[in-house]
Amino acid sequence: MLARVSSVGLRGVEGVPLQVEVDVAGGLPGVVLVGLADRAVRESRDRVRSALQNAGYEPPRRKVTVNLAPSDVPKAGTAYDLPIAIGFLAASGQIEVRSGPEVAWAGELSLDGKVRPVRGILPMAVAARRGGIRTLVVPDGNVPEALGVEGLAVAGVGTLAEAAGVAAGATAPRRAPDATPRRRGALSMSDFGEVRGQAVAKRALTIAA
Repeated sequence: MLARVSSVGLRGVEGVPLQVEVDVAGGLPGVVLVGLADRAVRESRDRVRSALQNAGYEPPRRKVTVNLAPSDVPKAGTAYDLPIAIGFLAASGQIEVRSGPEVAWAGELSLDGKVRPVRGILPMAVAARRGGIRTLVVPDGNVPEALGVEGLAVAGVGTLAEAAGVAAGATAPRRAPDATPRRRGALSMSDFGEVRGQAVAKRALTIAA
């Protein structure tokens, strides 16, 4: 069974809308992750497996293929844990996702099923809004940052079980209130803290500025 879940990621300091495709089929048990994923993303297989089990769900026991689309965009970081877990629950028939493609997910999972904050939520939220996403579901710790984007509803979750309930429509999302309007141009502002590595280049640009 195939399931698709909307998500967002980072390309440098720019956010990019993504789609997580999860297919559960017959074959030897295992999780195959494709789509130009870096090591942190590939390690999500183990985090998601433990989080599912400790949250009371059935972990993967069949062949699972996860595609992070578009496949030509490099994927980095841990923000894909939550959408991968939601996609697996839907593809394995454990929940029926009713939130729809206009809802995007981002967040890291701890082994006990809690949802941890991730870096770069502000540019991700900007990309989500520009990509037609109406609601962005993020870890509770990222809610204040995501609220900096006008025209985007933000919902916070603290656990995988809570997120699954929101996806299935069994739990109303804890929507955050609208943020205080910021000055014009604030949405386009980012800093080099969102760029992984490249210490020498960032130092040179800082000195030049």
